[in-house]
Amino acid sequence: MSSYQFPETFEWGAATAAYQIEGAVKEDGRKPSVWDTFSAKRGRTLNRDTGAIACDHYHRYEQDIQLMAALGIKHYRFSISWCRIIPDGRGAVNEAGIDFYSRLVDCLRSYDITPHATLFHWDSPQALEDRYGSWQSREMAQDFADYVTAVVSRLGDRITNWMTLNEISCFTHMSYDVNQTPKHAPGTRVKSKKQVWQTSHHALLAHGLGCQAIRAVSPVPCLISLVDNPGITVPLTESADDIEAAKNAFPYHCGNGGIIYPAITGEYSSQLLDQLGNDAPDIQVGDLDTIHQPIDSLGLNIYTGAYIRAANNSQGCEWIDFPKGYPAMHMPWLQIVPESLYWGIRHVSETLDRPDLPVYITENGCAAQDEVTRSGEVIDSDRILYLRQYLKTVHRAVDEGYPVRGYFVWSLMDNFEWSWGFDRRFGIIYIDYRTQKRIPKASYHWYAECIRQNRVV
Repeated sequence: MSSYQFPETFEWGAATAAYQIEGAVKEDGRKPSVWDTFSAKRGRTLNRDTGAIACDHYHRYEQDIQLMAALGIKHYRFSISWCRIIPDGRGAVNEAGIDFYSRLVDCLRSYDITPHATLFHWDSPQALEDRYGSWQSREMAQDFADYVTAVVSRLGDRITNWMTLNEISCFTHMSYDVNQTPKHAPGTRVKSKKQVWQTSHHALLAHGLGCQAIRAVSPVPCLISLVDNPGITVPLTESADDIEAAKNAFPYHCGNGGIIYPAITGEYSSQLLDQLGNDAPDIQVGDLDTIHQPIDSLGLNIYTGAYIRAANNSQGCEWIDFPKGYPAMHMPWLQIVPESLYWGIRHVSETLDRPDLPVYITENGCAAQDEVTRSGEVIDSDRILYLRQYLKTVHRAVDEGYPVRGYFVWSLMDNFEWSWGFDRRFGIIYIDYRTQKRIPKASYHWYAECIRQNRVV
């Protein structure tokens, strides 16, 4: 029987994002992001929740880092707020914003925790939305690169693990729509699907220009990654036919062929372009060369997957609906599909033909209906069940020789869950938002034991 032991070099971590935890949205020169504006509008977020205070991490980061140290993680993934660094989106750098992240990084390093900084996790400056419509404009990519230059030139002596963008599809395809008001900021209605695809193309350009900026100004050697949340196609059975069908389905699923494909392979999927037809984005000469920058690893954010089986149709595959009783966690989309982690890793090596590219699981976790007991505990055994099964499939990938380097649980703490507000809890630390008290959950202690033993317990 497998002990699910990981290699000694395996990196255990936890992840967060700036707007979801920091609060302090009007302090030290920060100006509004599109999420400040979006969440302040009636009907955009559950209970009209906003990230104005969130977990107050801006003032409590030392306490939170002490909880990380007690957990035993040696790697922490967080994001930097563009609105703190260049509040108007372009132009003057706000040194007070730099100073916050400088103090955060110094504190992490004092506890021997390696910082992994995501340069963009959805909270783009409202000023750029007002100026040219954010990701609808190619200007956004260059402004992002200038922001990256400002951050890396100032913090690159102590941060050597950089991630450009987090989940392109979420801040483009879930933020711009034709038929309805999107659920993510800036919540913009556009006139065509082509315009939606143009936003993700501009984000890909931002990634490419961001990579170039990091390499140009980093004062020391560093590692660069892109973080994507590809839709994961999982073979219903691991028969040869269903495995081939899952690979065939991959470029069509969740826009993979137009996001992860150009970033990792240098080309949009021809199958997806054929399917899009006139809705495909305009691609200028040189764009794909800019987008297809060499990266040192790929971050995968994976929570669930879709089951696929072989079919006698033009695509050679069909998507299988989940039955009514299929187990799920506390989100309408969060069906429990543990094999999705294994297949996400395997698709990078085999479907995208990049067996050379190291992979990190940069987010994996679940929302659960957490409750504080009379004794003041949070016994989230359902989250432990979820995480245990998913981590076993990461181990399978490692065991089979796929280049998996580490795992970051999402999330370190409960936080502002975007349009769901504070109603859905993903953390392994419970946040009482009224008092800002932190309560490590049962899953925190379980994860600490995994880290201590370097295996799935």
